[in-house]
Amino acid sequence: MAANERVALVTGGNRGIGRGIAEALAKDGWRVALTARQIAAAERAAAEIGADARGYACDVRRSDSVAALFAAVDRDMGGVDVLVNNAGIGVFAPVAEMSLEDWHAVIETNLNGVFYCTREAIPRMKRRGGGYIFNVSSLAGRNTFPGGAAYSASKHALNGFSETLFQEVRHDGIRVTYLMPGSVATGFGRGDAGKQDWALQPSDVGEMVVDLLHTSPRALHSRVEMRPARPPRRG
Repeated sequence: MAANERVALVTGGNRGIGRGIAEALAKDGWRVALTARQIAAAERAAAEIGADARGYACDVRRSDSVAALFAAVDRDMGGVDVLVNNAGIGVFAPVAEMSLEDWHAVIETNLNGVFYCTREAIPRMKRRGGGYIFNVSSLAGRNTFPGGAAYSASKHALNGFSETLFQEVRHDGIRVTYLMPGSVATGFGRGDAGKQDWALQPSDVGEMVVDLLHTSPRALHSRVEMRPARPPRRG
């Protein structure tokens, strides 16, 4: 397949880690479809990225919205070779204080949304002879903290989902990697304002995705943990 025919779909690609990944893919020659909840945000990000990027509205919590997204990308761009399940939210509160609405929002976005998108992508990738699925998890999927029950639960579950998924699709030529970044300067999460000088940048995660795409198809990096090289000293 010619380089300019390769299509990557990045959910939540209008900002933060998703934006960093979308920009890195575009720079590497991929045609990029990116999503946001609102079409204006998605189209603005796509215009800023340039190249052959397109923006789409999608609420990954809704299976019908996800199905419509993939149908639109099929129509406009010819299919999907790479899926980056990045869309996610975090609501941080003690379990006894967390509302039902917030709990469901986190689980439905961070876990159900990945399932809906992956379920749409797999048969398309099989028809194209293979593909690559990246699931953006977090070190919070291993390291828990008070107030992070919903977020950590969603990422623990995402890790288990990813471990099972790569075993199911590896013989179809589909590779699966879940990325577990630590502190990233994105405006997401708690205490982010002070992270600019030492945290990972969205571009660091984007570069990792591109590097993995260029590894030998014989190799599968099923899990990648990323940490800031020089975080603040403790104590």
